[in-house]
Amino acid sequence: MSDTLLTAWRHCREAIATASGRRDVTLVAVGKTRPAADIRTLEGFGQQDVGENYVQEALPKILACRDLRLTWHFIGPLQSNKCREVAMHFDWVQSVDRIKLVDLLARHRPADTRPLNVLIQVNIDGETSKSGCEPDDIPALAAAIAAEPRLRLRGLMAIPEPHPDAIARQRSFNLMRVQFEALASMHPGIDTLSIGMSDDYTDAIAAGATMVRIGSALFGARGPQT
Repeated sequence: MSDTLLTAWRHCREAIATASGRRDVTLVAVGKTRPAADIRTLEGFGQQDVGENYVQEALPKILACRDLRLTWHFIGPLQSNKCREVAMHFDWVQSVDRIKLVDLLARHRPADTRPLNVLIQVNIDGETSKSGCEPDDIPALAAAIAAEPRLRLRGLMAIPEPHPDAIARQRSFNLMRVQFEALASMHPGIDTLSIGMSDDYTDAIAAGATMVRIGSALFGARGPQT
């Protein structure tokens, strides 16, 4: 597994470098359903950023890897009753989509810890089955986050519709770039556009992504949820 994972990781890094023209793009390795041992292996290659979708799955892995210098991203739908654990144990949360979550995250972020990095999740294609705020709601949500000293507004995240047509996918990425640029014009420090996953991350980078979330392209097909 180690050799296979190293090959996949190097391939992703090379593809990111080619698509980005060598500008800085962060690879977040999505560890959903993968054991802590795989995360430790990746860290040994030089991978730093790890994304998790489920709090109950992530916390044991965070504990098992506490001796490593990893940056943990919560990337799944965020429920109110999980805000305490996310605020206490993660470095980033990429899925804030309503103001109610802002107060809860700020309230539970330990005062002796760096501010929690926050991305606003946008439902850019208006899919009823997905989390994310409407584009028109971004300014108010951004203002609420920026007003909290224990939070740090960093940018936007989206999971565009996995449309089979490449032009349609690119349209969604381009719309997110427009929203990102608009937000950056209103708030200093905005630097992160998290779009693109295993099947489309090079297209996302071409559209301006600064962060991509990659799981199956690194680890292969996912096993059953544990």
